[in-house]
Amino acid sequence: MSVEPTGIPVLILKEGTQRTAGRDALRNNIMAVKAISETLRTTYGPKGMDKMLVDSLGDITITNDGATILDKMDIQHPGAKMMVQIAKGQDEEVGDGTKTAVILAGELLRQAEDLLDKEIHPTIIVSGYKRAMEEAVKAIEEISVPIDVNDKELLKKIAVTSLYSKAVQGARDKLAEISVEAVTKVAEKRGDKYYVDLDNIQIVKKHGGSLLDTMLIEGVVIDKEVVHPGMPKRVKNAKIALLDAALEIEKPEIDAEIRISDPLQMRKFLQEEEEILKKMVDKIAEVGANVVICQKGIDDVAQHFLAKKGILAVRRVKKSDMEKLARATGGRIVSNIEDLQPGDLGEATLVEERKVGEDKMVFVEGAKNAKSVTILIRGGFERLIAEGERALRDSLSAVADAVKFGKIVGGGGAVEIEVAKRLRAIAPKVGGKQQLAVEAFAKALEALPSTLAENAGLDALEMIMKLRAAHSDSNGRFMGINVFNGNIEDMFNLGVIEPAAIKLNAVKAATEAATMILRIDDFIAASKVGAGKEGAPGKKEGEKEGEEKED
Repeated sequence: MSVEPTGIPVLILKEGTQRTAGRDALRNNIMAVKAISETLRTTYGPKGMDKMLVDSLGDITITNDGATILDKMDIQHPGAKMMVQIAKGQDEEVGDGTKTAVILAGELLRQAEDLLDKEIHPTIIVSGYKRAMEEAVKAIEEISVPIDVNDKELLKKIAVTSLYSKAVQGARDKLAEISVEAVTKVAEKRGDKYYVDLDNIQIVKKHGGSLLDTMLIEGVVIDKEVVHPGMPKRVKNAKIALLDAALEIEKPEIDAEIRISDPLQMRKFLQEEEEILKKMVDKIAEVGANVVICQKGIDDVAQHFLAKKGILAVRRVKKSDMEKLARATGGRIVSNIEDLQPGDLGEATLVEERKVGEDKMVFVEGAKNAKSVTILIRGGFERLIAEGERALRDSLSAVADAVKFGKIVGGGGAVEIEVAKRLRAIAPKVGGKQQLAVEAFAKALEALPSTLAENAGLDALEMIMKLRAAHSDSNGRFMGINVFNGNIEDMFNLGVIEPAAIKLNAVKAATEAATMILRIDDFIAASKVGAGKEGAPGKKEGEKEGEEKED
């Protein structure tokens, strides 16, 4: 609403619209982001706690995975929703480090709040933060160390570091080994760099056993069983036909009626159907296939003929599994059985149906091209399996990032303290009020090792002082907190190693989110649908009592 000099109010926004302007709008957003950041702080690091999330249907999720926590929380505040987007972006880009990004964004805004109290304009803070981010990125790239992607021991340390904050303590080493094996199997060298597509790693969950029973299969696991009891359950040196066509008699597109006046005609009609299916099976056998994996249905009669030929068949397989099979076995998915040629067949040393838990599954192992692998996760109860999957995805992403980008850094807060030290050295050169923003950025970075110490029950201030002292030495760039004994140690010697890509992406994402929020000085929320009318809330004009609204 605006007021004319004459004193007559002029309505600009729709009735029921809420508007907050100036510093109030900014503080409102900062408060929401800080609340989200505080929620995740206690889950940070190896000694972090877990969250129990209950949705509207009563389903329970127990996790300390940042992206999962924010995804399951029903967040309403628009400013806070940006933190969910940061976490999703970090998760999609590098697969790990979501809590780092969100906590850093919250801390940058906490520091910005102090600067706002000193009457420093948000635009100056934004400029200072952007300058600090550029210097931080440069510093991380300088201190990062190149790796040999064939050094599996080093890659295992990266996977273990990622798994230390997850609820999979007993199976940590096993899951780390599986992560390294899976990533190195699907990695492809393109020019000078390696490319890793994590979609080539299939993850299958089956209740039963323990996390230690989790296994890596060099091939694909199909969560289906062999269609006919008369078929072989195990085929060695398999020649696999991958079909995107039904082994059934197709129904005509238009309704048709067949008039039969003689039982012999009926018999002939059925025989003709049988003959068509027999020809399909004969064609499959003729090209040399002894395994058929079909995306669509397989008729009972066709099953009978396949069983007589000693061919193992699986039906209604997911499209994504068909694509993985094509990649792994070197086969080609065929849409018309008439077009099937011997060169279209995939190859595997073994195709076998096995019972896993209560279900039967088909394992395709020893694939011709092992660029598709499967991890079968086992666990005593469903929530442990779900958390095991989340932990495994993070460790796979961490190893993949190290392989793709080829650079690593020390963990335990070492990077944050080293970058903060360098930013403080640069700040006086920046000068002016922006210098205060660069120093605030450095202070925000120190909140990450401080949180590590707090969650481990250590004195955060004392640990920060010790870290600063350790980093004053030119050789102390990877000195971090050993949260298990409270000492300051070299993280590389301790085996606490992270991909540089995770740190770089977290710093960029957190800075972008913080600067975007700092630039907002007006908060305009439209009235809710149906609100603002006279009478019952949410009721539109013309609606009668008891009438239901369509969504």
